[in-house]
Amino acid sequence: MKKIVLLAALSMLAACSQKTEEKKETPAEPVAEAAPAPAAESGTAPGTYDVKMADGTMGTTTINADGTYVDTDAKGKQVKGLYATHDGKDCFDPEGDEAGMCWAVSKPAADGSFTATADDGTVVTVTPKKK
Repeated sequence: MKKIVLLAALSMLAACSQKTEEKKETPAEPVAEAAPAPAAESGTAPGTYDVKMADGTMGTTTINADGTYVDTDAKGKQVKGLYATHDGKDCFDPEGDEAGMCWAVSKPAADGSFTATADDGTVVTVTPKKK
């Protein structure tokens, strides 16, 4: 359950960092798959990302241009919700009674990968999924 919340939070983190003005200008198709994610200050672009937890567990996060996200863990369980940016962090708010979580995102590497650190200190590695 904690891993699912982390995946959900990471998804929101990546999705939340995109500013509202940028969402209006973003084309309907995902942008992150075509190019590396932008610098942390401009937010994480919509797209699909592989998420690696500190223990090596993998999951996938899809950030949609409409402000929603879907996290899928290694067993196929999905968590859906909304994302937003708060205080410069990407924040994920899963549907239901699970608490949301915010993540500080590092500047992306040349391949578009970055780390995200939750307020509780949890660190994950996020990599844009190749087509």
